[in-house]
Amino acid sequence: MALTLQEKKEIVSEVAAVAASAYSAVAAEYRGLTVAQLTTLRQNARKNGVYLRVVKNNLARIAVKGTAFECIQDGLVGPLVLAFSQEDPGSAARLIKDFKKDKANDKMEVKFVAIDGKMLPAAELDRLAKLPTRDQALATLAAVLRAPLDKFARTLAALRDQKAEAAGISLD
Repeated sequence: MALTLQEKKEIVSEVAAVAASAYSAVAAEYRGLTVAQLTTLRQNARKNGVYLRVVKNNLARIAVKGTAFECIQDGLVGPLVLAFSQEDPGSAARLIKDFKKDKANDKMEVKFVAIDGKMLPAAELDRLAKLPTRDQALATLAAVLRAPLDKFARTLAALRDQKAEAAGISLD
């Protein structure tokens, strides 16, 4: 069933809004997958903060124009599902990578990934998937910021113990 002009405009504006705020994108060919498999992928995408959509390539080209994902226009060929990371840069890549782990889903073929205004080959999917989540990045930052304070506290405690021992005072 053909889309009306109004439906096409709605799709373009929706995808454009998502692309404007997304951290990264993954495009994969879904040829050979069943409706049930794609439904499972969509459910997992919703749980993981990933916008997943099958969009006609011409509409996708229009939608990404003027966004950081304008670089993917030449790669939009064939039946593709687009996955945009909404919460952290690696979430779409992790979604697709985890989906492909199941042997039944091995027909899905990643065509490219895009991040920071650059289209990268499909081989970069693993590297993108290994990027930390927002919570992991914040935890790492907190640990880095806390390390000097912990060292300072240990130094002060050692100095206190040293002075107490020299003065003959027991801190027990």
